Amino acid sequence: MSKKLIKSGLIVSVMTLISRVLGLVRDVVIANVMGAGAMADVFLFANKIPNFFRRLFAEGAFAQAFVPVLSEYHTKDEANAQNDQEVSLNETRRLIAQVSGTLGVIITLVTLFGMLASPLFVILFGGGWFVDWLNNGPDSVGGEKFELAADLLKITFPYLWFISFTALSGAVLNTMGRFAVAAFTPVLLNIVIILMAIYGAEYTQNPAYALAWGVFFGGLVQFLFQIPFLYKAGVLVKPCWSWHSNGVTKIRKLIVPALFGVSVTQINLLLDTLIASFLITGSISWLYYADRLLEFPLGLFGIGIATVVLPSLSKLHTKNNSEQFIATLDWGIKVICLFGWPALAGLMVLAQPIIMVLFMRGEFSQETVLQVSYALFAYLSGLISFMFIKILAPAYYARQDTKTPVKIGIKAMVANMAFNLALAPFFGYVGLAIATTMSATLNAWLLYRGLKQAQVYHLSNITKVFIAKLMFAAGVMALVVYQLSPNFDVWLSMKFFEQTLQLVLCIGAGCFSYFLVIILLGVRLNDFKVKS
Repeated sequence: MSKKLIKSGLIVSVMTLISRVLGLVRDVVIANVMGAGAMADVFLFANKIPNFFRRLFAEGAFAQAFVPVLSEYHTKDEANAQNDQEVSLNETRRLIAQVSGTLGVIITLVTLFGMLASPLFVILFGGGWFVDWLNNGPDSVGGEKFELAADLLKITFPYLWFISFTALSGAVLNTMGRFAVAAFTPVLLNIVIILMAIYGAEYTQNPAYALAWGVFFGGLVQFLFQIPFLYKAGVLVKPCWSWHSNGVTKIRKLIVPALFGVSVTQINLLLDTLIASFLITGSISWLYYADRLLEFPLGLFGIGIATVVLPSLSKLHTKNNSEQFIATLDWGIKVICLFGWPALAGLMVLAQPIIMVLFMRGEFSQETVLQVSYALFAYLSGLISFMFIKILAPAYYARQDTKTPVKIGIKAMVANMAFNLALAPFFGYVGLAIATTMSATLNAWLLYRGLKQAQVYHLSNITKVFIAKLMFAAGVMALVVYQLSPNFDVWLSMKFFEQTLQLVLCIGAGCFSYFLVIILLGVRLNDFKVKS
């Protein structure tokens, strides 16, 4: 189990690394083309809405309800297998056909509604622009944003259809232990958007349209890419509508509370966007670029490890193996702490130089670097909380308990709304980032407390000491990097090559000092073995 988990986690992390690096390249290209002004605000808004529904229907609530049920069916098929691959996957194939057909009808209707009602979505989540459009007409700054956002949404909304089936395919392949394909798929979206930004902008009246078409075609390419792998795995089936079948019914019962649980985070993000639309121009973009840098370590380690943990926990729960369940969860906590704490420390010290090297060119100015860094500082203070949520929530979903995370999520959402309203008037967009961090920390603590009270999982003294060692090492690393990093004005005076060289030096020295300290503190590879 330990070797399999480590191998799977490594595969997902490597593929996710490639995707995140290309994601950064994509953001660099977008920053160069549009900066962080009005046009960037609108495109990022039009991209956020279908992504909201993607996380809701595809990678969020659906995956959390679908994966445990699929794991249950697949585990039973494996137990009944008699050398015949078709027979061994019989129930699994039937469930996939029923789920894909039922999901397909629902997602098609939602996508069509989203395209037709795009102005309504802009009114709901970009209220500041709509108010300006009403009061000052379509030629005002807000009026132009409102109309452009409605047009772009008609192009980006079909991405939801493509990515929903891509997520379903990825969940199937992950459950069968084939993690590389699903982890690599996001790379294709980034490549397509980069190509459209570079070569498609000259064929459109506005670069934002080229990027929107990049989202559309990126979703299509991702969808088509996974089909051959499904065929090879023997699970490419003909979809069929089956609302009342046992498997779909079970998923429906799990997905309703999960939908509320996942929507909490997404509604918080959209609430941030709504409030930001009333703030100064650039607020949405500043939050976006800060969030993208936060997503790099979060996606690489938090989401990457969670992708491996959920199917493993689901199978262990099906087999009633509570000891391995606890050990696997403990392994996930240790791994995200191993990489999460140094990522937090390093980004805190090097936030401005990293933003400078990655984005400061074209329309992305020195002032924008500072604005983005302030939001990033706020987000980073909650990095470990975000990672803990990614690991602790699957412990509930694997046990087919979707109600408890919903109750916790609603508390976090209410808290986030209160924090937003309390902080935004005083700190603007940075207040929104602080509120997100505070509510995430509350969410993570409540998830852990729930598992502890249910006697499902708690941090042992050994794990607490292990985490303390990592925190100490990350603190030493931060001091080393701080001593090596020049002040902001010196960074500005450097040429791009000098900035890059200095940044590599700081990161390299930080990594070396971190791993040296944890080795001196007695951390070894054996600490990451999954033990009963």
